[in-house]
Amino acid sequence: MSTILFDHVCKQYGKDNAVVKDFCLEVLDREFIVFVGPSGCGKSTTLRMIAGLEEISQGGIYINHVKVNQLPPKDRDIAMVFQNYALYPNLSVYENIAFGLRLRKQPKHEIDLAVKRAARVLEIDALLGRKPRDLSGGQRQRVALGRAIVRNPQVFLMDEPLSNLDAKLRVSMRSELIRLQKQLGVTTIYVTHDQTEAMTMASRIVVMKNGVVQQVDTPERVYNQPANTFVAGFIGSPPMNFMEGRLLEQDGGGLAFHTNRFALPLPPAMGRALAQRHYNGKSVILGIRPEHIAVEEDSLGEDTDIGSRVTGLHRFSELMGADRYLHLDIGTGSTLVARTAPHRHFADDEKVKLTFGLNQSIVFDRTDGTRILDA
Repeated sequence: MSTILFDHVCKQYGKDNAVVKDFCLEVLDREFIVFVGPSGCGKSTTLRMIAGLEEISQGGIYINHVKVNQLPPKDRDIAMVFQNYALYPNLSVYENIAFGLRLRKQPKHEIDLAVKRAARVLEIDALLGRKPRDLSGGQRQRVALGRAIVRNPQVFLMDEPLSNLDAKLRVSMRSELIRLQKQLGVTTIYVTHDQTEAMTMASRIVVMKNGVVQQVDTPERVYNQPANTFVAGFIGSPPMNFMEGRLLEQDGGGLAFHTNRFALPLPPAMGRALAQRHYNGKSVILGIRPEHIAVEEDSLGEDTDIGSRVTGLHRFSELMGADRYLHLDIGTGSTLVARTAPHRHFADDEKVKLTFGLNQSIVFDRTDGTRILDA
């Protein structure tokens, strides 16, 4: 069992510079947890506190129920992979992987077995005699991983290990890391600013902003049931659309979302739940993903609602291979992004009819940005 517990962990530099605030999280055995957020959100600092490279200002970190606050890095039984491969240029691949084991003065035959086993797992057996300068970026990253694997640690810590690779290589290395983690069964914490890496690799995602955890959940729930507007806007490419308006009772009962240009009748169950929480007459933010907006004759299936139709002006579009994203002006002061088929073309300022799949929309509180209704 390799578990990690963060018990109200804080990191502060000086009196007024708190970079991690009241961080609480339990990482389960064999989990692949991803910390994600913008630069400066505290994710790498949190990782460095686990490793012992940063002191903890308050709270405690427990690895397998043992408090490690005062333990030096070498006694925490963790292995860390950095953005910088930090390979020794004058040593061969074999010697780079074996370096840490030799420092620990392990027997020569044990080192040889460990290095060759790690090389087989990473499929770099044929590279053991080469120097780092003779390797590609992906091969160098595998060597850095091999150096971590031979330690046979309780926990892997990875700090943006793929950010130096080109886009195509990052995709292949993501799948390699997922395969490797499952094969080794080692509890892993992975730090990235790339939400695509978080969505494709994590068993659970920890979204951070300004040192505060915004949401901890599976990739599916973080995407479909974001805790607040920050998470909804950070996760997803393109991000969720937001519209500001007011909830008002409509003729015949139920609530509608009103802007200065149009009104959208909310699904009955959603309207009743919002009314029960006394949001009738209040200003809110309505969020909806681009894929839940139908363009012209596109269909949203059962979510299509004629009463939710709006006309927008086409400003420009982005062709993304299998999809085209339209940027539209709907007269509310903000641009709306809708997804359609790649063959659909619209002229600049052409009027486009839109239909909202409001069963898939989310209503956020205007004051603090939190999601109002539980999923």
